Amino acid sequence: MWYGQYPPYVPVAQRRAQAAREVQKRIKKGETVSPVVIEGRAIATTFWGKAWCENLESYSDYSNRLPRGRTYVRNGSVVDLQIKPGQITALVSGSELYKISITIAPLPAPEWASIKTRCAGQVGSLVELLQGKLSKSVIEIVTAREGGLFPKPREIKKSCSCPDSASLCKHLAAVFYGIGARLDHKPELFFLLRKVDHLELIEEATSRVGKKTTTSKKTLAATDIASVFGIEMAEPEVAQPVAKPTRGKVVKKEPARKIAAPKPVMKVAASKPAGKARGSAKAK
Repeated sequence: MWYGQYPPYVPVAQRRAQAAREVQKRIKKGETVSPVVIEGRAIATTFWGKAWCENLESYSDYSNRLPRGRTYVRNGSVVDLQIKPGQITALVSGSELYKISITIAPLPAPEWASIKTRCAGQVGSLVELLQGKLSKSVIEIVTAREGGLFPKPREIKKSCSCPDSASLCKHLAAVFYGIGARLDHKPELFFLLRKVDHLELIEEATSRVGKKTTTSKKTLAATDIASVFGIEMAEPEVAQPVAKPTRGKVVKKEPARKIAAPKPVMKVAASKPAGKARGSAKAK
């Protein structure tokens, strides 16, 4: 460690090589390593990722250290980034490998309840929520500086093992941007950080519609159908039990009776003309 002074500058290529070695070393030990990889110039491209970065940049306390953080995250210096409920841990490759710890306070219950109430009926589905396909009013609610979902500086506690005494060193700034990049691929982690269940936004949004649907089904089930549709609806119900057995038993017996009955009739009919013929011959 370099106490009392800044460590010597380490070229980007050397930091990348150091980061790659560290990743391989931890993988061989069986550890789960999740580096931040930025493709292209944009750190974040989706709603939640960009909203996280924009919220970070909106606070003047962070403004002077953020540019270096952007450089570090782009060149692959964030070796590992782990996001858990209210907690972020990371490793950043600089002059040495620095350990990062960030704690984010849970979203206060009254604020979460207020957000759910104000967003009620405006979030169509979980897919829309996570993809950021939200109405303008919902976006304004969740991104508001006061009463929104994003953490304020006073709700964030952070530390880095580097010797920089600034409240936000470049390594921490790189990790903050890394969080934005990670939310591009896993937006549900944002709600995990604030310790709220994003599914509740969907439940709140559909609760009114659900209640109406349930009520209509109950009303339909309890209604006397005959009184609504008339006697025609009742007649098929009586006829159906009689019709069912005819298909199985009665229909088979009736043809047998019809075939057996004509035979004796045909014999009688044939004998009568013979008698008449003999009588007519005697008369002659």
